Amino acid sequence: MILCAGGMSVDPDDNTPGGIQAADADVVCYGAPVLPGAMFLLGYFADGMPILGLPGCVVYAGATIFDLLMPRIAAGVPVTRAQIAALGEGGLCLGCEECRYPVCPFGK
Repeated sequence: MILCAGGMSVDPDDNTPGGIQAADADVVCYGAPVLPGAMFLLGYFADGMPILGLPGCVVYAGATIFDLLMPRIAAGVPVTRAQIAALGEGGLCLGCEECRYPVCPFGK
């Protein structure tokens, strides 16, 4: 897999999403209903190689969209847009003072 960690901000100067698209990856999603991690990007190359655009929060937050999807991606299980959309069930992470991830509505 290829991990691109450049911030993935909404700033027009962020070249990560455009670079991933220019590399001819099929983008599954750009954005996810999960906080922290809403600016996540997932794509696949024709040979099945996943490429991820990681938001800056993966550096400092205890659990993000990356933590929710990494086990599937690392196991070689393709992740779909519908599966990412389903992560929004139950609302967004509230950053509970005492996190019990993965036993949490955040990680449904």
